[in-house]
Amino acid sequence: MKYIVLLGDGMADEPLEELSGRTPLEHARTPNMDALARKGEVGLLETVPQGFHPGSDVANLSVFGYDPASCYSGRSPLEAASMGVELGPDDVAFRLNLVTLLPHYGKLYMEDFSAGHITTAEARVLIADLQEEFGGDEFQFYPGVSYRHLMVWKGGSDKLTFTPPHDLTHQSIEEHLPRGEGADALINLMTSSQMLFKRHPVNDRRMDADLAPANSIWLWGHGRAPRMQTMKEKYGISGAVISAVDLIKGIGVCAGLDIIEVPGATGYLDTNYRGKAEAALEALKSRDFVYLHVEAPDEAAHSGNLQDKIAAIEAFDELVVGTVLAGLPALGDYRVLVLPDHPTPVRKMTHTLDPVPYILFGSAGEFPPVGKVEGYGEKAAAATGLHLREGHVMMSRLLG
Repeated sequence: MKYIVLLGDGMADEPLEELSGRTPLEHARTPNMDALARKGEVGLLETVPQGFHPGSDVANLSVFGYDPASCYSGRSPLEAASMGVELGPDDVAFRLNLVTLLPHYGKLYMEDFSAGHITTAEARVLIADLQEEFGGDEFQFYPGVSYRHLMVWKGGSDKLTFTPPHDLTHQSIEEHLPRGEGADALINLMTSSQMLFKRHPVNDRRMDADLAPANSIWLWGHGRAPRMQTMKEKYGISGAVISAVDLIKGIGVCAGLDIIEVPGATGYLDTNYRGKAEAALEALKSRDFVYLHVEAPDEAAHSGNLQDKIAAIEAFDELVVGTVLAGLPALGDYRVLVLPDHPTPVRKMTHTLDPVPYILFGSAGEFPPVGKVEGYGEKAAAATGLHLREGHVMMSRLLG
């Protein structure tokens, strides 16, 4: 038996007037997911437990089969695991975004949480200069991909609260700076980064090209090293993760899964969708399980771009779901779980706590349809009456 999770990050949404009351997922052309929905089980899944912020970290931990209430310690420790950064018992990891801040009526506003999706090559120069200027026995800076990076505070405080930068688009940052024990040190770092980046050659070149400058860092998503069972210990399976995002790869590392790098996987709309699907099929020849994650719908929604989100969902359906479904029968019996991790409504440009629609399909008919389902979407999933309140139990259902 082969098992695969196909996850379109942030695909779920809310009804939109310009789509005649449909959601982007319902409006998009998704023949492969629609066909799968007609043959399998469709319902709603709550991926974020009560009391948790609806982040991709918590939601994906649930989909992986882990109860966040028992193992979640923060987003950045998972990203650190992906980057090969080992955290000591007194270390606190932080996600470091390169962002664009702009002044407005005497205040600084979050113009772009991704600094115009800065290139990895440009970002590495900025992070290297941060390390040279401010790195040492207390703070260490590690480059990641595009705008997503890592800072480790040795002996630091974890009694802090933050606001994710993608929740602040076009808002003043004044009331959303770090708060709590040690916040002054972090605010000082953020302010110092603005001085370092103000006339940086990387930003000069970006502005000359009419691109958004990375003129500040934004720290958030902190935590200490997590303690998790591996998937082998928990479920007795071997497997792999395919994603362009350090967070998802980090969960895979902590879960004892292989990380498969796919050329051209960017975590954005231009990602190598088909390459990911082909890599998943190849991985399943020697493994039981693959978790295939695509970030593009979420990125489009965070930018408030409806057409890009629809395009990302359609590419996910055609190039990922379609390719995988065409190749799976050659591998024998299989089970497939298709879903988003959380909704990212394009009008709100941030995550919400609503349950997500899922499709659970087994080639041997293990998950028969409940009622008549015409296609895949939020309303169709709600209409079946199936509503799973604990997201982490879905993995047990998939694996039987």
